[in-house]
Amino acid sequence: MRATTLRPALLSASLALACTLLPAAALAAPDKAAIFGVEFSDPGVVGGRKAQPEEARRLELVTQELRKALTTNGTVEVVDVAPQSAEIAKQAPLYKCEGCAATIARALGADLAVNGFVERGSGQLFNLYVTISDAATGKVLRNGQAVIRADTDDTWAHAMRWVVKNRLLAEPLPNRS
Repeated sequence: MRATTLRPALLSASLALACTLLPAAALAAPDKAAIFGVEFSDPGVVGGRKAQPEEARRLELVTQELRKALTTNGTVEVVDVAPQSAEIAKQAPLYKCEGCAATIARALGADLAVNGFVERGSGQLFNLYVTISDAATGKVLRNGQAVIRADTDDTWAHAMRWVVKNRLLAEPLPNRS
């Protein structure tokens, strides 16, 4: 057999082997995710309260950390939530609305809904909660929590990175790999 007829066969065999050895997630396109802004909860105040300016700034900081951490390794592609801003404001807070985040994400054409909130504890103590839900069914696929023990930018950002790495993406998302 001549070398010229062997090369195409060898190339196609190599490609077939590479495709079987690569994980399916590496071949599939990333899921589209509607990542909603992290919200604030102060259970110590009857009826709740709005976040103070410094808390609001930190909420935006952890929201950006969440987006960055989920998109850095190609896990998800972020969908713009601005077209549904009126519905988001109407349903807020999303962590209390019984699955409305998934409904809004589905309306945006997303596969996943990602939302979270920071709950004020006492003094310098906060709890961070993040949930990833299937937009089609509303089923919670993954969630995570971390305690923030100091009220600084670094501790809030570190808590979000830790939740994403050790809870949300510790394993592939169900039915997504």
